[in-house]
Amino acid sequence: MRFLSVIVCSALLATAGLASAELVEKAKSFGLVAFPKDPADILKLAEEKAPDAKEFPLTNERVELGKVLYFDPRLSRSGIISCNTCHNLGYGGSDNIPASTGHKWSPNPHHLNSPTVFNSVFNTVQFWDGRAAHLAEQAAGPATSMVEMAATPEHIEAVVNSMPEYVDMFKKAYGDDVKISFDLVTTSIGIFERTLNTPSRFDDFMNGDYKALSDDEKKGLDLFLEKGCATCHNDINLGGNMQTFALANKYKFADIGDFKGDANGMVKTPPLRNVKMTRPYFHNGAIWTVEEAIKEMGSVQLGIEISDQDAKSISTFFDALNGKMPEIVYPILPISTDKTPKPELDY
Repeated sequence: MRFLSVIVCSALLATAGLASAELVEKAKSFGLVAFPKDPADILKLAEEKAPDAKEFPLTNERVELGKVLYFDPRLSRSGIISCNTCHNLGYGGSDNIPASTGHKWSPNPHHLNSPTVFNSVFNTVQFWDGRAAHLAEQAAGPATSMVEMAATPEHIEAVVNSMPEYVDMFKKAYGDDVKISFDLVTTSIGIFERTLNTPSRFDDFMNGDYKALSDDEKKGLDLFLEKGCATCHNDINLGGNMQTFALANKYKFADIGDFKGDANGMVKTPPLRNVKMTRPYFHNGAIWTVEEAIKEMGSVQLGIEISDQDAKSISTFFDALNGKMPEIVYPILPISTDKTPKPELDY
């Protein structure tokens, strides 16, 4: 009898493995792509995806420099706002508020929500309207926007060049004859951001570990595919590409803010990695629960009604997209000098 039980259990496990293998192949056929198993291969892939990596390849010195710059609020006009203010690495790479707050505590004038910085190197474009091609170009935008960090390239160059520690870090990263420029500052920040990648249980499952997802998560993944969600949320980031927004129906919160996408009405599809950590949702941060966001996307993009039960099932799959966060040690910032520009609070 015990021998028979072993045979039955073995048969069930084999069947479950086969079903999981089929689900993986199905996900691949819908355009979903996993991170490689080896962390070194993930970094290699990030370098391949970064358009400026050939000219500025990743080194430990450049990553460390970029990290310090990312956390330094003195790059802003007020001396209060850093990249991490709106893309908080402890919050899933965003700021968990509907519309970001910038210089003089002013809300974003277009009521735009801060996208996550994690895995952003794998987006095909940056910003909600896709106007930046890569991370260094993206970093330049908020730094010089008067409603965000409100700085100028000249201010940022003056800040960095005023501190011997920064000058030394740039020399170690780029050579003794380096000229510290605004472009090299944003390049360094982008190099650091290339390393902010979060492999998840979803990747383990796609790479053959069929026990990495629960049965409920597998069911949610299958529903995600069957409902058509992967039409936009595909590739390695499950998003990050440009798509026509409100294709089937009007977005119910379309009147919050004035953002309409790019010139063709295209909007960057939010990546779904770590989506449970990055609420609120949509470009204007108007929806606070994953289930409501799923149902709204069904209506807006697919023209279908997704039931509460199905939305909950797909949301369960999203748990498997919560990734392993890189260990980030908050840096001790270089010491200001008498030449360091003073904060301009403009109160």
